[in-house]
Amino acid sequence: MVTKSEDQMKALALKLFEINAFKFGDFKMKVGVNSPVYFDLRVIVSYPDVMQTVSDLLVAQIKELKLSSKHVCGVPYTALPLATIVSLQQQTPMLVRRKEAKAYGTKKLIEGIFQAGDTCLIVEDVVTSGSSILETVRDLQSEGIVVTDAVVVVDREQGGAANVAKHGVRMHSLFTLSYLLNTLHEEGRIERSTVDAVAKYIAATQINTDGSFIGGDKASIPNDFSRTKLTYEIRANLAKSPLTKRLFTLMATKKTNLCLAADLSKADDVLDLANKCGPYICMLKTHVDIIEDFSEAFITNLKTVAKKHNFLILEDRKFADIGNTVSQQYGKGMYKIASWANLVTAHTLPGRSIVQGLKAGLSNDNARKERGVFLLAEMSAKGNLIDEKYKESSNKIATEGGDADFVSGVVCQSSTCFGFPGLIQLTPGVKIDEGVDNLGQQYQTPEHVVKERGADIGIVGRGILQAANVEKAAATYRDRLWAAYLERVSK
Repeated sequence: MVTKSEDQMKALALKLFEINAFKFGDFKMKVGVNSPVYFDLRVIVSYPDVMQTVSDLLVAQIKELKLSSKHVCGVPYTALPLATIVSLQQQTPMLVRRKEAKAYGTKKLIEGIFQAGDTCLIVEDVVTSGSSILETVRDLQSEGIVVTDAVVVVDREQGGAANVAKHGVRMHSLFTLSYLLNTLHEEGRIERSTVDAVAKYIAATQINTDGSFIGGDKASIPNDFSRTKLTYEIRANLAKSPLTKRLFTLMATKKTNLCLAADLSKADDVLDLANKCGPYICMLKTHVDIIEDFSEAFITNLKTVAKKHNFLILEDRKFADIGNTVSQQYGKGMYKIASWANLVTAHTLPGRSIVQGLKAGLSNDNARKERGVFLLAEMSAKGNLIDEKYKESSNKIATEGGDADFVSGVVCQSSTCFGFPGLIQLTPGVKIDEGVDNLGQQYQTPEHVVKERGADIGIVGRGILQAANVEKAAATYRDRLWAAYLERVSK
């Protein structure tokens, strides 16, 4: 017999966090407001062990509460796989509720063998207002089926339990939002400020089943969890990638969000620039294929300088081929980029295989923890062909799926490109003097890219490279970018 223990519950809570089943950020909800936390339990279908665990605990919950019923029915669509497993484990016949009646055949809303007067237990994944449960109850009741109870995985504590109770249905949840947040805090996965920010939001957003708010105007509801309002220290705890955590921490302790683009063609010039500007930067961006006198000695010396001044190396390779080719371009050849570059850039045109190919170019899991990729979702070149659909697809690759722990961030030009605070927005084209060069590169000031466009790290190239004193220029850009960040998070 499956039982439910506190250790099992905590282990599952952590696992759900690890597989990105619930996310922190700024998410548009069905009821019309933005939420600082979003649950997407649809991802568990890709993790059979997690789906089995969730189902086992639901069955244990049913047995503990002695909930008996003739049938079980999952709220479409996310809860259907869970209801199926519960049905099999309990040997309880299942009913399937359609969201819309078929326009042909029997035109039924409820599929399965049943009789009027039969009882049915509802299975649901996440409850906010409880409206989805009540829609399912309504359709079951229209067939004469009796519903008194519902088991759910997560109760967001926004009025759902009380709302369904008004209609004679008791709701029993495995997790409450408070339990999940406090568990993550106790295990060192999120800061107390994160718990408090979400709690503040939830307290102000108690929702009726019609989407209206209990005792308040939704326009006044606070959401202080927007990515651009959070400090690097808080966001480090939300990052999925170990290297991203390291970069957030580096930026916070060194007090710099400046990336220097070392687009020079001589090895000694790159090393000299890195030595002079190293104290002011969090990353040095290279284009190794333009260095005319490349050698292994250059890489050895560059790594020494990076360690001395505490910055990461970003090779702006912009990988864009099929997975197998990318794997070899990354790990082999003359440059052996994987052996020295902490981070690389890649286009998302090949789809998810671009990230998988890069990971395959590394020798083992330990090596992968020391490497990461920035995915290009937007470009600063005038007239580029990237559209909204491409940006949306790039965002999904960056934040969803089993490879998200290798993605450190997104190269983009706008704060709306992605919402997950555990990723870093890298924005090129930063220059104190705005304008466009004769090859279409568009420049924006440090303040504009950070405060208006949402940049976490600004990339500066010619603004420093062409300065009479590169050290002084680097210090100036460092100070202005950092001041813009401090002003952004203080609002």
